[in-house]
Amino acid sequence: MYGVCGCCGALRPRYKRLVDNIFPEDPEDGLVKTNMEKLTFYALSAPEKLDRIGSYLSERLIRDVGRHRYGYVCIAMEALDQLLMACHCQSINLFVESFLKMVAKLLESEKPNLQILGTNSFVKFANIEEDTPSYHRSYDFFVSRFSEMCHSSHDDTEIKTKIRMSGIKGLQGVVRKTVNDELQANIWDPQHMDKIVPSLLFNLQHIEEAESRSPSPLQAPEKEKENPAELAERCLRELLGRAAFGNIKNAIKPVLIHLDNHSLWEPKVFAIRCFKIIMYSIQPQHSHLVIQQLLSHLDANSRSAATVRAGIVEVLSEAAVIAATGSVGPTVLEMFNTLLRQLRLSIDYALTGSYDGAISLGTKIIKEHEERMFQEAVIKTIGSFASTLPTYQRSEVILFIMSKVPLPSLHHPMETGKTGENRNRLTQIMLLKSLLQVSTGFQCNNMMSALPSNFLDRLLSTALMEDAEIRLFVLEILISFIDRHGNRHKFSTISTLSDISVLKLKVDKCSRQDTVFMKKHSQQLYRHIYLSCKEESNIQKHYEALYGLLALISIELANEEVVVDLIRLVLAVQDVAQVNEENLPVYNRCALYALGAAYLNLISQLTTVPAFCQHIHEVIETRKKEAPYMLPEAVFVEKPRLSQNLDGVVIEFLFRQSKISEVLGGSGYNSDRLCLPYVPQLTDEDRLSKRKSIGETISLQVEVESRNSPEKEERVPAEEITYETLKKAIVDSVAVEEQERERRRQVVEKFQKAPFEEIAAHCGARASLLQSKLNQIFEITIRPPPSPSGTITAAYGQPQNHSIPVYEMKFPDLCVY
Repeated sequence: MYGVCGCCGALRPRYKRLVDNIFPEDPEDGLVKTNMEKLTFYALSAPEKLDRIGSYLSERLIRDVGRHRYGYVCIAMEALDQLLMACHCQSINLFVESFLKMVAKLLESEKPNLQILGTNSFVKFANIEEDTPSYHRSYDFFVSRFSEMCHSSHDDTEIKTKIRMSGIKGLQGVVRKTVNDELQANIWDPQHMDKIVPSLLFNLQHIEEAESRSPSPLQAPEKEKENPAELAERCLRELLGRAAFGNIKNAIKPVLIHLDNHSLWEPKVFAIRCFKIIMYSIQPQHSHLVIQQLLSHLDANSRSAATVRAGIVEVLSEAAVIAATGSVGPTVLEMFNTLLRQLRLSIDYALTGSYDGAISLGTKIIKEHEERMFQEAVIKTIGSFASTLPTYQRSEVILFIMSKVPLPSLHHPMETGKTGENRNRLTQIMLLKSLLQVSTGFQCNNMMSALPSNFLDRLLSTALMEDAEIRLFVLEILISFIDRHGNRHKFSTISTLSDISVLKLKVDKCSRQDTVFMKKHSQQLYRHIYLSCKEESNIQKHYEALYGLLALISIELANEEVVVDLIRLVLAVQDVAQVNEENLPVYNRCALYALGAAYLNLISQLTTVPAFCQHIHEVIETRKKEAPYMLPEAVFVEKPRLSQNLDGVVIEFLFRQSKISEVLGGSGYNSDRLCLPYVPQLTDEDRLSKRKSIGETISLQVEVESRNSPEKEERVPAEEITYETLKKAIVDSVAVEEQERERRRQVVEKFQKAPFEEIAAHCGARASLLQSKLNQIFEITIRPPPSPSGTITAAYGQPQNHSIPVYEMKFPDLCVY
């Protein structure tokens, strides 16, 4: 029956006749529009026939492709496109299956034109919003085929470009069709992302233009350019912009793998561009997920070449800065922890020369300069990311980094041996460099929160170490914290300006919080400044940092008491250079004289006390004429002019403490305190420094003298203070207070309730006791004391005291009553 119907056109089904009528005799004439309108009307009137229309069109297209009748193939695809655009009924799912089968047939063809034709039809289909869902449709073939087209290597450059662009458009169509439909195939599965993302990156990598446009999403072109790189970038942005929270990981992992496989971390230009695109495209609240992926990838590549790790860190730096403008979330300390761990690993690699800790056959030799480059990249990343954090998070990061610095204490054991010492030193330097990067530009109104006790104690402990580079870092870190008004660069050079107004200093009144901070920590700061000045290994940078620190304390944290203490401190430093108990070199002694002159010149003009300024000016002028080697202009230069003999410095060259206390005392300053020489005290930090000179200079041996017997003085060691003694003292004091309270209660009760006669008898007894004690005292006082002339020998050879009246005794002239 079907065979008879096929031979007789009038007996064929109507939908077949309508489909046949849209094809002209000559394919160059194109689609017959009137017959196409009839077919569309019939499909809309009888939607149940739509799947049969699609099947028949599919049969004709497959037959025409096999017969190389490509004109009729184009007409069939045009008809399918029009039917898809016109029909949105519930039966369209079966028609779509036929349509996708025809598109797949075209994509399987080796003809570039057919591939492009099938891709264009699929893109039109992807832009259609279907009214009914599909539960069983699969796009696996299209993802694979479009990805393959993105990697086309056709001999003809123009055709290759068209095929690649068709592949990108096809992937874009798949994403649009499936990404927001939960009932569709999950395009975010790793099996799909591992094909889509590398295909886009491959085309993004081959940029034909000399300059790539900025990856900002606000700079999208108005008109699409025929360039695979531009199209791939837009597709990648669209893909990442649609990614939900749980899909970010699957989208980022292929990017990292692609950069690994093609060795794109070392030039790092393309890698940075990729992650800028990613960070600007994803939702801001998902930024920390990208940071976590990069951190995990850095850990996974901890044994890779230093150049690869440096590239990852550079990318991480750029991504972290962008992420900080949105939401970094809980990854702040995680990021710094990972970077510090990589820093320590790099130090170990540089010391051992291999990734395994020992050099053997087949071991990859590490280049020290590459590891140093990686370490600098890590430090730069730490600083750039920390600069974008709010103050409270920045404070946490500062405390976190400081807690990682190895110090010679019970709680922070350090490695022994030459290798261990080198590792400790390098670790300290790198972590202090990182801390300096974080502290640069740190603004905090409250110094108590900026420099808490636990942080300041650990930081100043490192200031007592023998390494000059470490001490310099500590001074620079302190300067970064104290400088809150940008005055630091104005004290970069040490000089004795006659008028400091040219510096245009920004000075604010010392706040209450700053006053509390200085009352708590000022002596600790002064002590470390004093001990730092006595270091023999100091160079010009150390003295410049010390001068900057003294000047910034005077501007940022000074009140009258602080000014007095700073002047005492600088005068003590002058005494160090003059007495030279430390046997300092000539340069160090001249530098200390010059440092004192520069600071006293500054503080005298800040205090605006005319007599003080005059004294400082007179000494400086005297030095200019007769001892220029004691001024900064002659010492802190490339070729310093030094004196070979500093032992005979006359008093006119020195700033006199008596004169300064006199002139400042007349202006309301504490002259009594100014007269006291500054002497630091030994603390636990000196024991951490392992420096004998400090222990010899300052003593903390406290002895308790017992004077119970007037004839003999005995020295007894101080009682050892332990937990038990403290506990006993607290318990005893409580018991004594209870007994005293009970005694008072009994006395009050007695006087309130006892009879008058009993009270009178009690008071009489106490009066009699008092009188007897007074009589004993008078008797002792009236009896003449022993003669100061000693004893005389009486009869029988017995010594006998010879007494004289008190009024006849002769006392020394200096005796004061």
